[in-house]
Amino acid sequence: MQGDADLATPARLMGEPARAAMLVALLDGRSLPASELAAIAGVRPPTASAHLAQLVEGGLVTDRRLGRHRYFALAGPDVADAVEALQRIAPRQAVTSYRQSATAERLAEARSCYDHLAGRVALQLADALVAEGVIERLEPGSAGRLIADAAVPGTLAARLRAAEVAASAGRRPAVRGCLDWTERRPHIAGRLGAHLLDAVLAEGWLARVPGNRSLRVTDAGRAAFAELG
Repeated sequence: MQGDADLATPARLMGEPARAAMLVALLDGRSLPASELAAIAGVRPPTASAHLAQLVEGGLVTDRRLGRHRYFALAGPDVADAVEALQRIAPRQAVTSYRQSATAERLAEARSCYDHLAGRVALQLADALVAEGVIERLEPGSAGRLIADAAVPGTLAARLRAAEVAASAGRRPAVRGCLDWTERRPHIAGRLGAHLLDAVLAEGWLARVPGNRSLRVTDAGRAAFAELG
């Protein structure tokens, strides 16, 4: 039998500014080297190594060695969900430059949330798939399901090959509602969410932005999302 969760342990790890900055930087689901995380957190490499060792020991981050370098990533979607949840209740940082303003706007419009899409365009995709009857109305934190044929010609679901998710298997739910911290409504997570992010990148609707997890909406993407309403 186990007692209540020890919230103080992950809260202590996340509560240090440099470690918090590293966790947010890893929210795009990719692995980053210690040197890049040190620069993002604004600390010296030895200090970054000490912080990363604590995050690994605490189970929030995993590490692997490739050649001479060690790469770090979030330990899984549960950690990403916890960081996103804290972002929803955390005070906003002051924007003091045009560059920060542009980044904040891109993050609100489109960004990666671990392995799936978030932001305004993610809500557009979710609303369109609900309207097509392919998925149920999303509830934050709850598993959903594909409820209709996702391969009907001419639909958004068919264009983005959502039927591939129905044919796949895995421990993760096919659909899960993930509360968007900027839009305050759930976007699509789960296997479908990960598939949709890969699909819109492959379609050229979005492009990754070096240095952060925001995604740039391309001209083709603006036309495609405009059709969704």
